[in-house]
Amino acid sequence: GVTDVLCEACDQLGWKVPTKIQVEAIPVALQGRDIIGLAETGSGKTGAFALPILQALLETPQRLFALVLTPTRELAFQISEQFEALGSSIGVHSTVIVGGIDTMSQSLALAKKPHVIIATPGRLVDHLENTKGFNLRALKFLVMDEADRILNMDFETEVDKILKVIPRDRKTFLFSATMTKKVQKLQRAALKNPVKCAVSSKYQTVEKLQQYYIFIPSKFKDSYLVYILNELAGNSFMIFCSTCNNTQRTALLLRNLGFTAIPLHGQMSQNKRLGSLNKFKAKARSILLATDVASRGLDIPHVDVVINFDIPTHSKDYIHRVGRTARAGRSGKSITFVTQYDVELFQRIEHLIGKKLPAFPMQEEEVMMLTERVAEAQRFARMELREQGEKKRSRNDNDDDTEEAIGVRNKVAGGKKRKRKA
Repeated sequence: GVTDVLCEACDQLGWKVPTKIQVEAIPVALQGRDIIGLAETGSGKTGAFALPILQALLETPQRLFALVLTPTRELAFQISEQFEALGSSIGVHSTVIVGGIDTMSQSLALAKKPHVIIATPGRLVDHLENTKGFNLRALKFLVMDEADRILNMDFETEVDKILKVIPRDRKTFLFSATMTKKVQKLQRAALKNPVKCAVSSKYQTVEKLQQYYIFIPSKFKDSYLVYILNELAGNSFMIFCSTCNNTQRTALLLRNLGFTAIPLHGQMSQNKRLGSLNKFKAKARSILLATDVASRGLDIPHVDVVINFDIPTHSKDYIHRVGRTARAGRSGKSITFVTQYDVELFQRIEHLIGKKLPAFPMQEEEVMMLTERVAEAQRFARMELREQGEKKRSRNDNDDDTEEAIGVRNKVAGGKKRKRKA
């Protein structure tokens, strides 16, 4: 039931056959029903809500037509790219409204009344309250992508505020790879007898994903990471850490050992975050170290291996993290580091996905041969983190691109001394 113009757009994007979730959701959406879409990550959820919205927009052209809420800024930009790509032939304008970017330019973009707004809840509420002349009273579609995360990230008050100022008479789509009780609560408030399009009822990971674990003493974590990066050299990696600080430290550590690693976390400025992502997407860097900011929805076609350097505390996050690889029918690997402190968390993950993971084959002697070099690099990484911290405090600036981190280029102690004198 999708019109020819949009079919051509899909064709240009190289979408030949609709995915399972698209087959289920699009016909129902075109009939004008509300939808709850459940499908594993990497299964074409964006297309499942973008196409019906664009088609409705063709039938009744109108500004400020649809609002898509997402939990993270990177995901907002990615969804916007899909709307632009699908809607380019019909002249659809979309605007991304997220934090970390100048509010003035966003207000100007909103004043031009785009057809589609893709936003994170906090910044959108900000504009609804403070930007003159901007309202969503004519809105026809509301989409929540990764709905459970929007509600889990304590955006509840923001979402309530948004629901109050948009028309009751609208279509609502909720999409997510995992569902929670909060979503069910929201569904009662926001949806009118919705159709549930569930492609996967239980939480699952894609079949083409090979999942492994490694059981290691926590003090040798870094050495094992370096060993694996060497073993699987030539692949591109996404490494998940639990904190911004650890992401930064590990990135510096790997750089000192000659890997092209780049960090992505919430304490970086938005431009740096997009820069990191683009360098990795363009394959200029082969290793992306990230916090859970990157675990949802991001579609980077060439991720070969996902490494859970720090095990996720919520087992559902595991499904999202490993879903960064083996997307859209490709294959991929994931390796989870389990230290003596993580056993219980690891068992929970196995229980959730309903399978026992095999151990990744290792040569422990080889790992132990790396420890000296790694210890040296750890020392440099610590010094650099400290220097960055001091630099930040003295300049009080958010210049945090580890690429230009002090002392990476001159690892030699002599270089360091000369710098101090200078």
